[in-house]
Amino acid sequence: MQKMAELLGLRDECGEGTSGAPALAGSCLADNRLNLDVYPDGCCRFLQLFKERQGEVVQVEFLRLSSNDCLLDTTLGSLPHLKHLKSLVLKGGHARDEFGSYQHGSLTSLPPDFGNLRCLTHLDLSFNRLSTLPSCILHLPSLRVLLVSHNSLVTLPEDFGCLRKLTFFSAMKNQLKDLPQSIGELSVLQNLDLSENALELLPEEVGNLHNCTELDLSGNRLSSIPDSLANLKSLRRLHLHSNLLVTVPASLASLPDLSRLDLQNNCLRAIPAEIQALPFVHIRGNPLGETEPSLQAGKSSTRRLQRLFLASGEGSFTVTSEGCRVVLACGIHFYFPPGAASDPLRIYFRSLTPDPQWVKLRHHDVLLSRVLELQPHGVQFQQEVQIWMPYISPQTRHQHEVVVRTFSGQSWSDLRTRVKQKRKSKKCVAHCCVLHFSWFLVVSRLVQNECRVPAEGTLLFSSVDPNIKVIFPPGVTKEPRSVKLQVLPVSAEEIEEITANAGCRASPLLYLSQDSTVDFLKPVRIQLPLPPGVTGLNLDRSRLHILHGDLEGQTWNDITSEVVLEFTHLYAVFEVTHFSWYWLWYTTKTYIGGIAKKVYERLRLYQVNFIALQRKKDPEQVLLQCVPKHKVDPVLKKLQDRYRGPEPSDMVEMFEGEQFFAAFERGISIDMDRPDCVDGRLSFIFYSHLKNMKEIYVTSPVDRKCQAVKGQVSFYRGAVPDSIPEDASRRRKGPDSLWLATLPIKLPQLKPRWDENPGPLYGFSFPPLNLGNAETGYLTQANLLSIARRVGADWQSIGLNLGLTYQQIERIGYNNREDLNKQILDMLFSWAQQNSEDPDCVSKLITAMKESGRQDIADEIEAIIELGRQKYSESIRRVGLEQESSAEDSAIAM
Repeated sequence: MQKMAELLGLRDECGEGTSGAPALAGSCLADNRLNLDVYPDGCCRFLQLFKERQGEVVQVEFLRLSSNDCLLDTTLGSLPHLKHLKSLVLKGGHARDEFGSYQHGSLTSLPPDFGNLRCLTHLDLSFNRLSTLPSCILHLPSLRVLLVSHNSLVTLPEDFGCLRKLTFFSAMKNQLKDLPQSIGELSVLQNLDLSENALELLPEEVGNLHNCTELDLSGNRLSSIPDSLANLKSLRRLHLHSNLLVTVPASLASLPDLSRLDLQNNCLRAIPAEIQALPFVHIRGNPLGETEPSLQAGKSSTRRLQRLFLASGEGSFTVTSEGCRVVLACGIHFYFPPGAASDPLRIYFRSLTPDPQWVKLRHHDVLLSRVLELQPHGVQFQQEVQIWMPYISPQTRHQHEVVVRTFSGQSWSDLRTRVKQKRKSKKCVAHCCVLHFSWFLVVSRLVQNECRVPAEGTLLFSSVDPNIKVIFPPGVTKEPRSVKLQVLPVSAEEIEEITANAGCRASPLLYLSQDSTVDFLKPVRIQLPLPPGVTGLNLDRSRLHILHGDLEGQTWNDITSEVVLEFTHLYAVFEVTHFSWYWLWYTTKTYIGGIAKKVYERLRLYQVNFIALQRKKDPEQVLLQCVPKHKVDPVLKKLQDRYRGPEPSDMVEMFEGEQFFAAFERGISIDMDRPDCVDGRLSFIFYSHLKNMKEIYVTSPVDRKCQAVKGQVSFYRGAVPDSIPEDASRRRKGPDSLWLATLPIKLPQLKPRWDENPGPLYGFSFPPLNLGNAETGYLTQANLLSIARRVGADWQSIGLNLGLTYQQIERIGYNNREDLNKQILDMLFSWAQQNSEDPDCVSKLITAMKESGRQDIADEIEAIIELGRQKYSESIRRVGLEQESSAEDSAIAM
């Protein structure tokens, strides 16, 4: 075997073989095991080895090869010679396409003499292109475990039941439409996974699987299940979610060992009382309580729920006991089932900008939506209300999952969430169910695996990296407790780039947490894969360090000498009694904790650019934006037709949720007061997947009638967020560290202003106009002229939202087709003259501006109106009318 290892290039002090190929983790040969599945040329190495050392190769009992290998077909012909083979893995999924999806392997069949492998007990053919199950598999007399998930199987052989010793069978993610009756002959089968297929019916013979402990039929098209499932007396977990079930047999409640029954997301309108009484049954996502079809006037009719479509200006709706479906203008959907509210209930909603002081993101979380607030807070519904929230699809550097997070008034917690992509719009939507209302947002987090640890112990592993396992021995706890596991993969390229040292490598970063403050009664055993390029054959133990991080991940301590590290050819194993961050490093550096802290900090940083663009038709309208570097080119390409400006700034590093400011300098200032303007600086908050954008108007106190004004916009850091590591915070102190970037802005020479001459303009003569009233505030003719200056090319959208017809808009455009200014004035004053008697005309104008995306003009109008109200109140107070009115009110009250 030593010669075989040398031939494969796996024994080399530098971690490289004689052929120069690195000794990758998971690709090693030891005793009777041969792991070549992560070598890009694994089949080539196998054929070379089989040719030169055939006598030794045929003794191998455990073999792993990648079916993405181009020499797989040639290799298959040699496999039947391995008479002692017990475990064979021919999986695909070792490569990804340009979209990041796993590529299926090239395996479509197996050679007929493959059935000669009489000792084979474990066969994994997942992630391949099998359309039928190779007949030779049915001739493997010792086969106990068979995995054919992620293939294209449409059916199973009729004599599939001849695999008498099969204990585990997984055909998840295929296209199975039915099952052979012989499946009931698998008398020792313990685990059957047929999830995410196209099954419509199950044969009664499924009830003969008397030793089956777990049956997964989720994600199929089953409308019913046979009563014979009640014969599965050993069954512990039954997964039936995401089917089309309209009924389930009550006899399932009699299964003695059943501890989980998942019926979520079906079409169940009623569930037997025996089933509902089970403490472990899950029934979310079913139309329970909806009205059944009934006969009215001799015709069949089904009662349909009311659908409400709300416009952008609306902020509330009413729910009755009959239920309803609600669609908000922003794309959020609600489903209130009948009976959810016993009495009519007014629901208020609004969308809020997230504030890092309130929205506390955890490390490596990414915010994907604004905050949705639903009132009354804490209102209890009789049945679960379903919410669908659109979100921005995350382009994270690591494996994440999307969840809806809700705020209880004191803390944020994650809801059980399902995500899907709409076919037509391809927008992503997060779906959750709630019994009360509060605040909601969508977050991308590290994939989380969790389990309930009983007194008898259990096993937890990561779905991101199944090589990471946590083993809880019997007696580890007295009371059951929940444990959560998250994994952050870190590539060797990232570590080398950050540390500038090719000798530094690390395993995935592991985070463990629990819902108890008490340490475990017995040590918990943790298995981590060795860092890339390190195997049991080339391991230098003096370079291997296990690091422990505190809950905030800001300090990393080397605990190698405090734990007992055991090694296999692929894994490192150690024991702990409390949970936190754990990281396995392989390096020659002595101060390993400092390196880990540096890498951890960089993994949370985003490289961003700042952009300042001016509208081509109205340079005083400036668009400010902070964009992650991979989005800069698409953003600029999208905006180049309407905007021009300087090149984006140099790259800057920022954290998720970090505050920054923009300030205009050298003769340019913001045109008006804004609530997000502090000491002349605009306040921003950077969220990597939200639009960190503001469009504002600027002006210049310098006389621009003679010349243009060249100024600049500068970006500065804000307050350091609490979650930033101490080292990063320390580096950002001082005036020099606050400055981020500066971009030039140029305001052209000023043309004559429309409001300098209140007489006829461009051939127009306007009669005096006052919109509104004295108490609520007026918009004068001068105000409208000032507003018209800001409208620009958006005048058509604004006109339509004000109620003008398409014909009117076209006529205005044609009559003034060579002059944008005249088009704007004609549209705005035509509307104003027609609506001058309407008491709500000002609020309609504000709403039209918001609906047209011109929040800046809406803000200006509101500021003008507020100033008018203040002046009116002051005049009333000055002449003493307010005091008299107060006295009269008091007299009436008496």
